[in-house]
Amino acid sequence: MTEFMNRDFLLTTQTAKKIYHEYAAKMPIIDYHCHVSAREIWEDKKFSSITELWLSGDHYKWRLMRSAGIDEYYVTGAASDFERFERFASVLPRAIGNPMYHWCHLELKTYFGYEGLLNAETAAYVYELCRQRLKDDDMSVRSIIERSCVEFIGTTDDPVDSLEYHKLIAREGRLGATVAPSFRPDKALNIEKAGWVEYIRNLSNVSGVCIRDFDSLKQALRVRMEYFANAGCRASDHGLDYISYAQASNAELNDIVSRVLDGERATAEDAAKLKTALLVFCAEEYVKLDWVMQIHFNCLRNPNTAMLDALGVDTGFDCIGPHDSTASLSALLDRMWRTKAMPRLILYSLDPTDNAFIDSLIGAFQGGGVPCRIQHGSAWWFNDHKIGMRNHMESLASMSLLGDFIGMLTDSRSFLSYTRHEYFRRILCQLIGEWVEGGEYPSDERALCDIVQNICYYNAKRFFKL
Repeated sequence: MTEFMNRDFLLTTQTAKKIYHEYAAKMPIIDYHCHVSAREIWEDKKFSSITELWLSGDHYKWRLMRSAGIDEYYVTGAASDFERFERFASVLPRAIGNPMYHWCHLELKTYFGYEGLLNAETAAYVYELCRQRLKDDDMSVRSIIERSCVEFIGTTDDPVDSLEYHKLIAREGRLGATVAPSFRPDKALNIEKAGWVEYIRNLSNVSGVCIRDFDSLKQALRVRMEYFANAGCRASDHGLDYISYAQASNAELNDIVSRVLDGERATAEDAAKLKTALLVFCAEEYVKLDWVMQIHFNCLRNPNTAMLDALGVDTGFDCIGPHDSTASLSALLDRMWRTKAMPRLILYSLDPTDNAFIDSLIGAFQGGGVPCRIQHGSAWWFNDHKIGMRNHMESLASMSLLGDFIGMLTDSRSFLSYTRHEYFRRILCQLIGEWVEGGEYPSDERALCDIVQNICYYNAKRFFKL
């Protein structure tokens, strides 16, 4: 029987063990998409408890607790830190097959030196161990980043954000990692959603552009893009519930924006036309700025409206949205290509049944002197587990170039989530090791070294021009 989470965790072949330990494990981390706080990095925050680190905003853990029947009082309510942690620890042993079981134990082992199990019986001991360990200087945010060999952090930032902490970090120049903002203009595109008019007023104030129509909205976004570029931005990110495509004249787009600003409700057709036009406009600007464009899609937001009313958005009640975005995404890419507005692009669908579609589609728009200029982004959110990562990489390898894949990201709000890169690298090496030992790829150490290190580090470094 193999010991739980030993040195060769997830690695069963000699090839997998060799390429992981000798080549993958030592590579620095480029975490090009995440949701950590630049302010907490600047302030070098120290956390008071493992609960603050783990349960203050982790939707994955909240969902497990709810699934186990834990009362919301212990999930997002006013229970004490220890009570919340104890309830979570009591649930964790039932999460067999869930990546959370692996992630939690990897984090405890890597950052706290705890190699035992977390359950109801060990909860008090682990809680106190972590509480004492968090007092040490090497458990501050900056120390965690440096200990984790993180070279680049791409945060997620709204166009109206001041980016003051990014600027302070860059000006100080003492952190080994680069912390760069990513331009996330979702609120400007979501004309059909509540709060859009108020957001546009805020964007108008911050940009200094009086937004009254589509043309002035574009100008305001352009002003903020320039501001982000001056703060070191290298990428944008668009979170779309689904991709729609509809063309409209500039006059019609001006009318749509003006009508909604005057109090009319945007129709679904209005929203499709504006989002299409803004995505194409943004792509054109990103080409000029030499930014990477990221598009996340096929998420169903807030199906539980009662809990939305009770707790608000982003509290763990979203799910996979199996929307048919195939024709719309194809049309969108075609328009970008025709107008020479195709930036380096990463596509992520939350629906894993889109893997083959994306892998076949991107092959129709590659070229232009950039290796894999359109990437199928890593298995995301409900798919960043062993099965999801393997399915993603097997599909990508079957229809494209796995060797040019830009690898993993955390997509996390936690500074302990860098172990997800280790998790990914072990799964990657196991997959390649199976192919080699099954006679599907030669046992060429030099080639395997290049493939693994490129996927873990160098491809992303080149793609984002770091």
